[in-house]
Amino acid sequence: MKNESARAQLKNKQRIVIKIGSSSLVHAETGRLNLPKIEILCREVADLRNQGKDVVLVSSGAIAVGKAAMGLAELRTLKQKQACAAVGQVRLMLIYQKFFSEYGHETAQILLTKETMLDETSRENARNTFEELFSLGVIPIVNENDTVETYDIRFGDNDRLSAIVTALIHADLLMLMSDIRGLYTDDPKTNPGASFIPVVDIIDDTLMEMGKGSTGSSFGTGGMSTKLAAAQISTAAGADMIIAESEDFRILHRIIGGEEEGTLFLAHPHEFYLMDYLETM
Repeated sequence: MKNESARAQLKNKQRIVIKIGSSSLVHAETGRLNLPKIEILCREVADLRNQGKDVVLVSSGAIAVGKAAMGLAELRTLKQKQACAAVGQVRLMLIYQKFFSEYGHETAQILLTKETMLDETSRENARNTFEELFSLGVIPIVNENDTVETYDIRFGDNDRLSAIVTALIHADLLMLMSDIRGLYTDDPKTNPGASFIPVVDIIDDTLMEMGKGSTGSSFGTGGMSTKLAAAQISTAAGADMIIAESEDFRILHRIIGGEEEGTLFLAHPHEFYLMDYLETM
């Protein structure tokens, strides 16, 4: 009953962060953008905005898109990754801008760094920018600034970044779109007997252990452990979180409609200090 009641309340969420991984945006065979799929994503997000909801899209994909555009088989150095991010971010934003404009919405690009979030003034400026964009009806599209970040000062993955954005802007729902249906008792790719978990009330040590050892796709950096870390952040900050499959982005309106899609992590808000978390990363 708790699951049904909580899912029925999803339609009332007013500020939503949606995280999209690289593998959800590109063709696996070529690494190039899957345009029909991205168009459906933009239509779904635009419709949420049409309902009066504030929506933030945290989008991976810049490095993968830049790599394909440059015809590189693999990236061996940090400099190559940063250069591909610079090329790919432009291409990705052009596509988002084109599709969202066709559905009557403006977009804005926000590139965040860990240093920005650690500095109190910069963090407040970022929050104010989000608030002003919401008041103007704009859809912010967020990514880590991969062109200037290095391994020792970066968020590490967009799962955690999306949760940090959720906490920063006081969103009430985070949706992590993945290549898996949700949380299982074990990796279903290797264990056919793994059981699906539709709702998580409490995130305890046993649950966190279940996520260890899982990895992302060849295009992404996040496995289940990073998604559970994101759940810890977002639920502590007062937001419910969903992990759901991104094969068909029309799942977004089904989730908001209360259908049994993905794993729902229930919010358990308490005094949450974003700075304390960032300083331990």
